[in-house]
Formats: sequence, C-alpha cells, structure tokens
Amino acid sequence: MHPRHRLYVITFAVIAIAVVALFLATGVLRQGRGAALAAYDGLPVPPSLLAQMQVQDSVANSVGIGAASYQHTLKSVSGAEQLNASGKPEILYMGAEYCPFCAAQRWAMVIALSRFGTFGGLKYMTSSATDYSPSTPTFTFYNSTYTSSYVTFVSVEMQSNIPANGTYPLLQRPTAQQQSLMGTFDPSGSIPFMDFANQSVIVGALFDPLAIDSENWTTIASRLSNPSSLESQEIIGSANLMTAQICQATGNQPQSVCGQPYVSQIEALLSRLG
Repeated sequence: MHPRHRLYVITFAVIAIAVVALFLATGVLRQGRGAALAAYDGLPVPPSLLAQMQVQDSVANSVGIGAASYQHTLKSVSGAEQLNASGKPEILYMGAEYCPFCAAQRWAMVIALSRFGTFGGLKYMTSSATDYSPSTPTFTFYNSTYTSSYVTFVSVEMQSNIPANGTYPLLQRPTAQQQSLMGTFDPSGSIPFMDFANQSVIVGALFDPLAIDSENWTTIASRLSNPSSLESQEIIGSANLMTAQICQATGNQPQSVCGQPYVSQIEALLSRLG
C-alpha cells in the first residue's frame, strides 16, 4: 500500500474511533443526567419554582403566540354541547407520565391554568428514560388538585413513566365519556389531548420536548423571564395559546387575564385562519 494511502486509512480509523467514543460518552452522560433528574420523580414542587412560573404580563405580551406549533394541533369544535363540570367549563387533559410530548405540554399547561386558579400537590416527574427526548423534566398531575372560580380542570395521567414487563403500568383509567371525547376529536389516540369545554381541542404537543430535554426545572423556569429565550418562545407561547382557548370557554373572564393584548391578538390570528 502506498504510504499516503496508509496514512488516509489510519486517519480515517482514528476519526471513526473518536466518533464512536464521543457517541458512547454522550450516551453515558445522558443516562447519568437522566438518572439524576429521575431522582426527583414524585417529590413535591416547591412554591419557589411555581412562583418563577408566574409569568409577568409584560413578558407574556412580548412573547404572544411565540413559537407554539398550533397549525396542525389546534382544532376548532362546532356543534358540540359545551363540556361542563361542577357548573363551570371543563378543561380536560389526557396524557401519560412516560410521554415526552406530554412532558413538554405540562409546562405550558401549568402556566396557563395558574392564570385562572391554583394547583396543589404538583410533583416533579420525568418522561420515559428510553423514549424520544428521554427524561424530559416535567410535572405530573396525578394526585394533584386544582381550584378555580372560572374553570374545572380534569386530568387523566393514564400511565406511569417506568416500564414493567414491556409496558407502562396503568395510573388512571379514563371514563366512558372521556374515551368518547378522545375518540371523537382525537381518533388516532394521540397524546397529549386537551379539550377546552368542547369549543376547541389540542391534539399533540405545541412544541418539541427536545427544546428543554437537556435542562432541569430550575434552569427552564429561570429563563421564562426573558421573552426572547427559546424556553419562553416555546413554553409561554404555548401557554398563551391555551389561555386564549380558556378565555373563549369562560366568556373572557377574568378580565385581568382575558383582557391582555396577547389574548385578543391570538384570537384575531386564529379567526383569520378559520
């Protein structure tokens, strides 16, 4: 073999080994990071973190709809009887703890719903360690509470995040009505699924969980004060879109929330899309 060719072969082999080593090292680091995050699963979310997620109106109005991917996920509903519970419009969520797309969506849900009421008993959670966007930091609505004068929030976390015998164990079984709603508005069974009082639905996530899967809860929350950050554009933009849907269900109450410029701007945008 010509010496120059031999040099090419050696160089290629060295590069290939380096690439494989980097790939393996990245996998090990990701596994280690995922295990560190998963250690928080089931622990109570502290009030300090929830306080960081109370987005200022100025930030929300600056973000607007942000980078929320609503074109193929948000669907208007017509001709259906309004979904109510306890005498108030019902916001229904169906998802699962293992689901990385549900993990992303919950960040926006907590922000949006906190504008209309108060959560209790929220706990840390991570998505599946072996799925797409493994170990995405999030929360779980399982065994949580929500109090509001404007809406009733019903959550169904159908499965846990830790597989057993090749599947994810059942956490909450949907009622016949919930299964019927999902079958009507989400026949593919995609999660997350959200129904805003049968006036609109969101099928799937409004942003890719990869946007936050390399971070932790504190880092994500700390970046929500900057309207230009990726986290704000994705999470707050999605929360604002949800807020506009909730305002539609509540008859634009309360005005302190539904009177914000971003709500009317989003409503105008969606009306132009038909």
